[in-house]
Amino acid sequence: MTTTPSPAAPRDWRAPAAACTTVVLWASAFVSIRSAGDAYSPGALALGRLLSGTLALGVLLVLRREGLPPRAARPGIIWSGLLWFGLYMVVLNWGERQVDAGTAAMVVNIGPLLIALLGARVLGESLPGRLIAGMAVSFAGAVVVGFSMSGRGGAPVFGVALCVLAAVAYAAGVVLQKPALRHGSALQVTTFGCLVGTVACLPFSGALVSEAADAPPSATLNMVYLGLFPTALAFTTWAYALARTTAGRMGATTYAVPALVVAMSWLVLDEVPAPLTIGGGLLCLAGVAVSRTRTQTGLTRKDPAQPAEGHRDDTERQATERPR
Repeated sequence: MTTTPSPAAPRDWRAPAAACTTVVLWASAFVSIRSAGDAYSPGALALGRLLSGTLALGVLLVLRREGLPPRAARPGIIWSGLLWFGLYMVVLNWGERQVDAGTAAMVVNIGPLLIALLGARVLGESLPGRLIAGMAVSFAGAVVVGFSMSGRGGAPVFGVALCVLAAVAYAAGVVLQKPALRHGSALQVTTFGCLVGTVACLPFSGALVSEAADAPPSATLNMVYLGLFPTALAFTTWAYALARTTAGRMGATTYAVPALVVAMSWLVLDEVPAPLTIGGGLLCLAGVAVSRTRTQTGLTRKDPAQPAEGHRDDTERQATERPR
C-alpha cells in the first residue's frame, strides 16, 4: 500500500531576506565610513552615526509601543552595546583611516570564525575540528594582509591590527546579544544596544560638534546614512534573523561582505587592494570555507531519534519568538 507524501511546508524566507539585507547594508557601511572619514574623526563619526540610529530606532519603538526590554535581556543588551555598537564602530572608523575599505572588510571577516569559537564557549554551540583549521587559515590571511601593506610604513599595519580588534569586538557583541534575543524583541535589543553605544561615545561630543561645522555636506550625509541604514535598519534585520538561528550560522552570512565591499569601493571610491592584499583576503575567505565544509558522514542517513534540521530551526524559532 502506497501513501501519498504530504506536501512540504512552505519555507519562511523572512529570516534569510533579513540576513541578506544586513549583508548588503553592512558592505555599504565600509564605503561610507571611508568617504566620511576624511571629515570626521573616528569617535565623532561613531557618535554621529549612533545618534542618528538611536533617534530613528527610538521613534519606531514608540510607534510600535514595545517599551523597555525585559530585565533578563538587559545584561546582553548592555554588553553588546558597549562592545559592538561602541568599541567596534570607533575602532573600525580608526582602522579605515589607515587601510582601504576592501582590506578592512577582509580583515574584519575573521569575525564569523571568532563568533563560532565564542558561541561554543559561551552558548554551548558545537566546535568541530574544521572550524579550528579554518580559524588558523583566516588568521594567516590577516597576517598576509598586514605584511602586504607594511611597505607603506607602520600606520597601515596598525590599521590592520585595529580591524582585527574590531572583528573581536564584533564577535563578542554578537555572542552576547544572542541570549538577550530570547527575552526581548529584535527592535528592543537593537534600539537599547544602540543607545548604550551612544552613551559610551558621548566623550566625543565636542569633536562631533566642531567637525560638523567644517565638514562638507557629503560627509555629513554619509554619517546620517550610516546611522539610518547600516545601523538602525541592518542591525534590526540582523537581530531578527539571529533570534531564529545560531550565532555561528548567522555569522556565516557575512562571508560575502568583503567581495561586495571591494566592488562598491571600486565603483564609488576607485579603490582596489593590491594583489598580495587580495591574496590575504582570499586566505581569510578560504579559512571560512574550510570551517563550513561538511564531512562525508553528514551525507548518511540521520538517526531517526534526531530531529530534522528544519524541525530544529522551527523549534528554535518558536522558542525565541515572544508572544505579542
